[in-house]
Amino acid sequence: MGPADQEESRAASRRRVSLAPPADLVAAPGYGARRAYQAYLAAWSRHVDPVLTGPQFAVLSAIRAYPEADQTALAGAVALDTSTMGDVCRRMERRGLIARHESPHDARAKVLTLTDAGREALAEINRRARALDVALMERVPEDQRSAVASLLNDLGRHWEGVADRDAL
Repeated sequence: MGPADQEESRAASRRRVSLAPPADLVAAPGYGARRAYQAYLAAWSRHVDPVLTGPQFAVLSAIRAYPEADQTALAGAVALDTSTMGDVCRRMERRGLIARHESPHDARAKVLTLTDAGREALAEINRRARALDVALMERVPEDQRSAVASLLNDLGRHWEGVADRDAL
């Protein structure tokens, strides 16, 4: 591509019009949820941690909250299916953030514990995640923030139920 072609390409880029999403998309709750989630992922990666994911953070938080709980029970606590939970745990175990041990009550179950590195990482990530929470909710009146977070969790539980239905 020569200099004239490059200049034409740059000029075409400047002429592009930014389109608003169609009204039927804006009215759809799924579109709003996807858009919010995409924005959340971008904010998490930029302001919290580009390597440790939200699901990994949730698992670390749950291990801290429920010491000696098994992997399957923790998966339910953080809304992950058991297959995804296994993948998440393997990655964190390889990074030295968690340890998995055989349960003393059930040889098939794996008990998860935080390593020293996992506790340190969780403390730092938690500080940044809470700062992100504040930024995300700054346009919500302070006395309504708890209700908004509760509504989002209620919607998540309801939408999981809708996904499990055989038919709509």
